[in-house]
Amino acid sequence: MSVDTGTAEGRWSTVDTVGGFLATVSILASCLGLAYRPARILPFAILLALIASRMSERNARLAGYAIAVAVICWTVGMTIAVVTEHPLY
Repeated sequence: MSVDTGTAEGRWSTVDTVGGFLATVSILASCLGLAYRPARILPFAILLALIASRMSERNARLAGYAIAVAVICWTVGMTIAVVTEHPLY
């Protein structure tokens, strides 16, 4: 029997799928952190984005976007909370 190695490299592994889901959840949590308690939600989103970036090479671009969105939402969310005098956490 011979094994076709060309098709095995083209398949998505479980790690790739989980990394993509973590990056997506990070983007969702970042957007949620803009409106509700940024100091409580956004560190969680940043941590998820960093974990997703190290999990999979296939989702590296999505994880990079997740990190960028989390950092931008952190800055904007904290600014909004301070200016409007809403609680940070």
